[in-house]
Amino acid sequence: MDARLSRMLHLLIHMGRMDGPLTSDAAAAMLGTNPVVVRRTMAGLRDAGYVRSVKGHGGGWSLTGRLGDITMLDVHRALGENRIFALGPADPKASCLVEQAVNCSLEEALCEAEQLLLRRLADVSLADIAADFDRRMADLSPDQIAARGRKGGAPGDAS
Repeated sequence: MDARLSRMLHLLIHMGRMDGPLTSDAAAAMLGTNPVVVRRTMAGLRDAGYVRSVKGHGGGWSLTGRLGDITMLDVHRALGENRIFALGPADPKASCLVEQAVNCSLEEALCEAEQLLLRRLADVSLADIAADFDRRMADLSPDQIAARGRKGGAPGDAS
């Protein structure tokens, strides 16, 4: 399963709430990966203009705009538009007419589902997701927030 979209959405929302840049090391710790993977993945977001990076002391990654200006679809595309579904025909060049009919029906269903999902991704901004987080946080008691913070999440995360 490719979790890059989910991971980058998570990271970008944190970045949108930070006062300064986020280092690749800190991002890697937050995502449970290594800084090289973070830099490689963030490169697509940088190339698309959603983030910038500054090297050296005090440097790191930061957003170029507001969370409300970036949709889930924007991030998906910046990451290289990996396949939405891992489903597909067993034999794309099947000679059996039954398998050809199955392939055709499956392809139509997958195309329709993918278009629906892409429209939904385009409708949800990172600010929408951040607002949902804020609602969830507001529903927690102070003890629940403290307990979640002890799990080692990112600052202000309580996730």
